[in-house]
Amino acid sequence: GKRVFGGGATNDTAAEAVNRKATIVLEHLIQASDVCHTMQHWDVYKRWNEHFFFELYSTYRKGRAANDPSLNWYEGEIGFFDFYIIPLAKKLDTCGVFGVSSHEYLDYAEANRERWVEMGEECVAAWLLKYQQEQEVQGKHENGQSPVATQPTQVFASGDIV
Repeated sequence: GKRVFGGGATNDTAAEAVNRKATIVLEHLIQASDVCHTMQHWDVYKRWNEHFFFELYSTYRKGRAANDPSLNWYEGEIGFFDFYIIPLAKKLDTCGVFGVSSHEYLDYAEANRERWVEMGEECVAAWLLKYQQEQEVQGKHENGQSPVATQPTQVFASGDIV
């Protein structure tokens, strides 16, 4: 069936209508390329969401951002799905640019939103703990302490070190 958007303005030539539709599809693709992790399997979404969270939280902790992203991350992701990701996934599904996979992306986006509602607060709490633990390990490195327990060194009369 015909999947590309309905007819355009009556004063458009056929070529102009095709070009306009192609431009719209390309704009959707560019938007999707930046957020494609949200329309993939939960593990992919969660991994990239964690990376982005760490990037912003690290920036905040280093004093280069005014707001603590952890305070609104959970709610922000829900709004992001509701007002950007799911509408974009629906547009991709409507234009059919990915064939049958277009609907899969919408399904993943909706499933990830549902799972985020259930598990997102736990994810943010775990990420904060992980960040704190990584900073403690990094601090030990910077202070010359090894994060790994070392065996005592023993020097023998022969000069061998064990």
